[in-house]
Amino acid sequence: MNDNLREQLLLLPEYFQGHLVLTLVALALGIAISIPLGIWASQSQAVKRPLLTTVSVIQTFPSVAILALVVALLGGQIGLVPAIVALVLYSMLPIVRNTVSGLETIPDDVIEAARGIGMSSGQILMKVRLPLALPIIIAGIRTAAVWTVGLATLSTLVGATSFGNYIFTGLQTRNLVSVTIGSLAAAILAVVLDSLIGGFQWLSENRNEKGAVSKFKRVRTALIGLVLVGFSLSAYSLLQKPSVDFIVGGKGFTEQYIIAGLLTAELEEAGFRIDQRLGLGTEVIYEATANGMVDVYLEYSGTVWANRMNETSNPGRKEVLEKAGNFVEENDGMHSLGPLGFQNLYALAMRRDRAAELGIETIEDMIPIADTLVAAGDLEFFGRPEWITLRDTYNIDFAQKLTFDTALMYTAVDRRQVDLIAAYTSDGRVDAYGLKIIADPRNALLPYDGMLVASSSAAKNPLFLETLGALVNRISDEAMREANRIVDVNGGTISDAVNYLRSVIKDK
Repeated sequence: MNDNLREQLLLLPEYFQGHLVLTLVALALGIAISIPLGIWASQSQAVKRPLLTTVSVIQTFPSVAILALVVALLGGQIGLVPAIVALVLYSMLPIVRNTVSGLETIPDDVIEAARGIGMSSGQILMKVRLPLALPIIIAGIRTAAVWTVGLATLSTLVGATSFGNYIFTGLQTRNLVSVTIGSLAAAILAVVLDSLIGGFQWLSENRNEKGAVSKFKRVRTALIGLVLVGFSLSAYSLLQKPSVDFIVGGKGFTEQYIIAGLLTAELEEAGFRIDQRLGLGTEVIYEATANGMVDVYLEYSGTVWANRMNETSNPGRKEVLEKAGNFVEENDGMHSLGPLGFQNLYALAMRRDRAAELGIETIEDMIPIADTLVAAGDLEFFGRPEWITLRDTYNIDFAQKLTFDTALMYTAVDRRQVDLIAAYTSDGRVDAYGLKIIADPRNALLPYDGMLVASSSAAKNPLFLETLGALVNRISDEAMREANRIVDVNGGTISDAVNYLRSVIKDK
């Protein structure tokens, strides 16, 4: 077993427990909410249409958007709660719809017969309609369960542990072992859960058949056993775990994972117990740190300047860094620990041979032909103020602007699927793929010093400040680029890159 596989398998219990809790809790709440709503809708035409329309509309929303909206509505809260709320909303449609359909398919003569023997409306519902509709209702629950298992992988984006940790980390770091384990684990859990609920469906359909008694008992015993195992594992994951002193956060690309690993290693060496929340969006992690749900992460001065301060000018690296640090402290109550020493700027980049073919050295050279070029950016770039400033400064736009996962963005330009990308200057793939950074003579793109931002509560701990303060101005552009290269180009692990940076820091 190679080191990479061993490292990934060691994470499996934690990720499995997190995913299982998300799935079971969200599914249980979805059932508890949706079936009563479905019963209500089946009894009232005034409720039926608006309810089914509402749950259908929710289903049309992109799942990532739902997660972002829930986080915003909860005041920036991350973790288990917003993930469960989003999953419950997504689970409702098949359960509500199948409950309504199942109850409406009960023959009228059956209902009349029940009334004829003196049953009340409540008794008819509980003893006749629901038992007869149960197979259809369970079919809806099966669909919801499979959806929930799949969508739970996205919960990683809001700081909830799931198999998505494998998938998103693997995509960003080109670790196919991680992606494969996460995908297979989610698929297996979906199949097992579907089979389990399918067993209940079989029981509901065959409970009165002659000759099925023994089979019924065997299936029932097996199902009860599986349920107990599932809930035991779920309960185990909810047991009190050793408390942590600090939570280290990170955004969803390689450099962030590496620095989060470095911060974790340094703090653990100092005797602190650390947990991580990785793969978070820019706005999510900023708000989470301001709210004290994340204690420290790597931010960039240009991001604060443009996204939080809404500045469009470029007064220079030193001023942007200083004012960004002051802003996070004065406006959001966080603590700026200082810069790590390297920059990770956005920059337009092309294959060297493509740039030579088109005669492009600067962004100005691109202006006459921009409307014939296809550009690609990461998941955020074309929605960020930096792109707006670049576009307006040069009065430039492209024929197409495509959005890619970071790792796939570099692959796309390397394979000539796009003409240029919004690259990261500290990314080792710039050199590895033979890309040329297109000069920005009008300084439209901001400086991006990597700076550590901490929560107000964490900043009250002197040892915490001392430990991370020792990292300030200790990582050069070259060192960070090499650390990224170890993962993105050489196929090394995050741990390999962290060990490299620690050795560089120790030698200084």
